[in-house]
Amino acid sequence: MSSKRFKKLPEKTSELPAAGIENLISTIKKNCTTKFDESVDLSFQINNKQKKSEINIRTIVNLPGGTGKKVKVAVVCEDAKVSEAKSAGADIVGSDDFIEKIKSGELNFEKLICTPSMMIKLSKLGKILGPKGLMPNPKLGSVTENLKTAITDAKSGQAEIRNDKDGNIGVSIGKKSFNDDQLIKNFKAIIDTLEKEKNNNTVKGDLIKSAFITSSMGVSYKLKLGKNI
Repeated sequence: MSSKRFKKLPEKTSELPAAGIENLISTIKKNCTTKFDESVDLSFQINNKQKKSEINIRTIVNLPGGTGKKVKVAVVCEDAKVSEAKSAGADIVGSDDFIEKIKSGELNFEKLICTPSMMIKLSKLGKILGPKGLMPNPKLGSVTENLKTAITDAKSGQAEIRNDKDGNIGVSIGKKSFNDDQLIKNFKAIIDTLEKEKNNNTVKGDLIKSAFITSSMGVSYKLKLGKNI
């Protein structure tokens, strides 16, 4: 059953003509009528069923406007790199002892980074880390010798773009409290990343079949995108 608050929001907005991000941000913010700082979210349906293969996107994007979230970053590294990771801002740092804690179910972090030599040991914990989306991945920059850059990126505003089996992608571009310029910059960074993924995967036709924008407790609107995606 819909709440009184939700019933006051505009109806059938997803049936309206698609509009550009610049025209929709103020409307989305106006619909943020809860007491907390709602997130502004994008939803994409991609054309992942290709004739010769299925497109699976999994990448990261550094959002220039940030995410508005505090990310708890953990690092698994050699003892010699512990001080480097701590000085770079990691919240939890450890070596073999930390791996044992993870094995016992201690997952009190949102992002896990590790050095290449420690990845061999961590890879055995796939059943624990995998379902939570916490397994470090070299393609996502979370298996690296450059701990400072990885930690800084994770804390400054990084989003993962990943489609499910049905071709859906959900990603946030920030909070209601963000100014319009922050949200637009984050949106453009995500679109640029998807355009690169389209080129890398040699997609036939458009990569994105449909796109919507909403707030976490609001209603959705169709997004108008550029011609190259």
